[in-house]
Amino acid sequence: MDLKGLDAKAEDAARFLKAIASGPRLLILCLLEDGEKSVGAIADSTGLRLPAVSQNLALLKAANVVDSRRDGTTVYYSLVSSEARTILGTLQERFCPPKS
Repeated sequence: MDLKGLDAKAEDAARFLKAIASGPRLLILCLLEDGEKSVGAIADSTGLRLPAVSQNLALLKAANVVDSRRDGTTVYYSLVSSEARTILGTLQERFCPPKS
């Protein structure tokens, strides 16, 4: 086993998990799983204040989990990390079972 290579991957994984390990960020990512959303739409859907949404999105963008595009004065965000999609799917299966 290549412990040096494993150590680097473990650090990458830890940074990624730290970036998404927050209730508000997970909520934002769940919304973005359905497609691109504006910052205002995310704030309206989550009940979070606009500055909190913007701050969390900036952190997620710095971690390459989401990306943004501007259309006039509106900024739209989308989920771009396949790792985040996989983890969100697992979390939804485990913590958000379908209603019967």
